[in-house]
Amino acid sequence: MRITRYTDYSLRVLMYLALKEEELSTIAEIASSYDISKNHLMKVVQELNNKGYLIATRGKNGGLRLKGNAEDINVGALVRDTEQDLELVECFGNNNHCVITPVCQLKHVLAEALEAFFTTLDQYTLADLLPGKKAAVMVKLLRIGQ
Repeated sequence: MRITRYTDYSLRVLMYLALKEEELSTIAEIASSYDISKNHLMKVVQELNNKGYLIATRGKNGGLRLKGNAEDINVGALVRDTEQDLELVECFGNNNHCVITPVCQLKHVLAEALEAFFTTLDQYTLADLLPGKKAAVMVKLLRIGQ
């Protein structure tokens, strides 16, 4: 399984906002810090806002900030919310044309592996992804406050 760039960017945006705490950030600022596409990030931010992970305030003094605390954002839930396709193989979907499906055990093994993947992610929050004592290093790497 591979996490999409969309989910990766979602995690990065939320980590950035968590580091800034209550201070507002802009899409341009975050895109610049990570050296990623502002246009792509706009779509990510819009969905994160719609799903209640962040608050986007428009206008001259607007910006982005986390909605709530980093400790309350579950990584497993976020990945489920942002990943569009969790069908690891054809037989997971409705358009399954695999001829060995009736006897194949691969689907069951992969379903178990996917469940284990999410069981692990469910044990972590956004706060767990932050560097703790090394937060200053991450702030410097992202050029926050410069």
